[in-house]
Amino acid sequence: MLSHASDIAQRIRSGERLLLAAQEEVLLSLPAGNWIGGTIPYFMAETGGVVSREMVFATAVPIQSTSVEIRTYGTADIHNICKNAPDNGVTFLILPASSPIHLQFAQKAPDFEDMYLKPLLGWISGVHLDDLGRTSPKVVDGRTVTAHTDAGVAIHCALPENQVARMGIVNLFSPGDGAVLTFPEGGFQVERCLVDGVERVFSDYLLEREVDTRLPLVADCSGAMVNVSFQGIESSLGRVNLYAPVFPGVEYRLAKPVGDYMEEFAKMLPKNVSAAFSCNCILNFLYSGLEGKITEGMTGPVTFGEIACQLLNQTMVYVAIETV
Repeated sequence: MLSHASDIAQRIRSGERLLLAAQEEVLLSLPAGNWIGGTIPYFMAETGGVVSREMVFATAVPIQSTSVEIRTYGTADIHNICKNAPDNGVTFLILPASSPIHLQFAQKAPDFEDMYLKPLLGWISGVHLDDLGRTSPKVVDGRTVTAHTDAGVAIHCALPENQVARMGIVNLFSPGDGAVLTFPEGGFQVERCLVDGVERVFSDYLLEREVDTRLPLVADCSGAMVNVSFQGIESSLGRVNLYAPVFPGVEYRLAKPVGDYMEEFAKMLPKNVSAAFSCNCILNFLYSGLEGKITEGMTGPVTFGEIACQLLNQTMVYVAIETV
């Protein structure tokens, strides 16, 4: 729910356990308590998409939770995040964009112990797009109201035996029919690639073909479509900046074009799902023109990347708590 900071402060003082999203100065003005937060001024609210530097989006941890534990993770122990999670429950994780822990999670999360056995979802914090390069995305440990640019914050929630957390992903994209793209080096910044085996400067290739960079690279990973979205092309430096890293040895293709972006996105929104948490990519917000638009039943922060076990781009992720 999108709220004024004063209302969120009251909820924190009452002992509520919360996931928060807001501008850095707003988060740091809140009282200490049982909350974690990430910086971002874009939200999908009940009344539609909103850009606000003053408001706070709050998601309460599932009311079914039997116990809750807040932890801060660094690059030395992020690999333990699923190992530390309860056997039955859900973990919410927030990481700061473009940080070493963001890169490490993107590259290594699939190999973490117990990954894919315990639900893990969350988001990558960001900044107002006007502030790119001027300020760093942050996460905040609400227990001490401490901001981090190089650590992640998480809430582990245990659920009773008759409740389970089910994650969902909304992804518009699939690989197109074009050239196979591979990359000799991984990372968020790419200079060279192989186009059907022929080495090229990646930025030159994209510009020559007038590629629509609203469409991501897509890798078919054993049936799971993994997007890597474009942040921008620095042609003078021969460099392409990405919202997620590419990996050597993985085959990518440019995504198939979609018709009406907003129409297609609306078609894929889940029906009759009571989401306990959801978040949506900043690129969906921009390219679908979501400001002022309502995504029924799916509200939450707009992100610089989504987490559903592994790092995702240009998706919406959600979790519902169901009785079994």
